[in-house]
Amino acid sequence: MSDRRTFLKGTIPLGLLPLVPIPANTKMNRNFKIEKPREIFFDVNETLLDLEPLKLSTVKILGDRNDLGTLWFTTMLHYSLVSTVSNKYFDFGKIGASTLIMVANSNGIQLTDEQAKNAVKPIFSLKPHPEVKEALQLLKQNNFKLVSFTNSSKNVVAQQLKNAEIDNYFDENISVEDYGKFKPDIEVYHWAARKMQIENNNCLLIAAHGWDIAGALWAGWQGAFIARQGQQLFPLAPLPQINKPDLLKVAKEIISI
Repeated sequence: MSDRRTFLKGTIPLGLLPLVPIPANTKMNRNFKIEKPREIFFDVNETLLDLEPLKLSTVKILGDRNDLGTLWFTTMLHYSLVSTVSNKYFDFGKIGASTLIMVANSNGIQLTDEQAKNAVKPIFSLKPHPEVKEALQLLKQNNFKLVSFTNSSKNVVAQQLKNAEIDNYFDENISVEDYGKFKPDIEVYHWAARKMQIENNNCLLIAAHGWDIAGALWAGWQGAFIARQGQQLFPLAPLPQINKPDLLKVAKEIISI
């Protein structure tokens, strides 16, 4: 306790300490040993599928401003959580189109509902990241049960996985649409584990979003973070057991357990 008091009373105010990005290949929390998971859950967008066509489409309709494209994505996540904490549920795609209009209006850009819907349509035809198919095949060959677990609707994820030609790798597809709340609400992870009839500590989430990994870890799951470009872990959350730059490296780490 004395060390902690000294630190808090030091010359650097705690609130001014920098939030340092956690790089790929960071060693896992020593107090949180990884165990071989019974089932592996995958976030879909950004984790498996390359969002670049969607980013280009939304940036274009926002006046070719990359900053507004980033603002739109964070606003979409923000309002999905607003809906969740308010006990309301809207299709993730509808939230995406609605928040695109919000961001446009805030910056003097007029969009119709139809224009907004068309701008987010590339979500249906995204391609997998280059290493994804090989990684999924490797995990299947090693007899892991693979489950997609997404904030997208059932209809959207079914089309996404089929168009990306990776649908045959998954034993089950879980959408939060069936629960009515969005990740990273902790109860969504508990629900997904119950749905698959396993304990939380037997679940491993693979995701490229720090907020998703944080939610899973706080729910008692294990986590594997894919440090895709621009993605960071949340420094206030526990460290995931695996932190690698792509899915193939994650898969090789898992099968070595």
